[in-house]
Amino acid sequence: MSSILLAESVMHRLRQRYPGYSDTAYVFILSALHYAIEGLDEPRHITGRELAEGCRDLAIDRWGLMARSVLEYWGIRSTRDLGAIVFALVECGVLVKQDNDSLDDFDSVYDFRTAFDRDYPWPGLSALGK
Repeated sequence: MSSILLAESVMHRLRQRYPGYSDTAYVFILSALHYAIEGLDEPRHITGRELAEGCRDLAIDRWGLMARSVLEYWGIRSTRDLGAIVFALVECGVLVKQDNDSLDDFDSVYDFRTAFDRDYPWPGLSALGK
């Protein structure tokens, strides 16, 4: 079976089981996983908190002030949603988890409104002392 057919099969299962998330949300999580691991000194298993933070940082890097809007458009409204997508990918065999990994690891890592709006890292503010 070609990788395209395999990917289509996995996406079909994800759509059926978890219709609240856009296909792009799953691809974003995989990109954020890669982004977070690239930032480490050595590749290793990362925690739910580390992945959630990687998702935040990648979203801000890619979409700036639109990050929260983009994620919400895909059905991602909280860090718990990030975890739900991760565990959906585990269930479909795309990702693996360790025994101590839990969906609860993604609970309230940060608030979207705070992380993407109030605490947005405005370029140049540090130079102004703010």
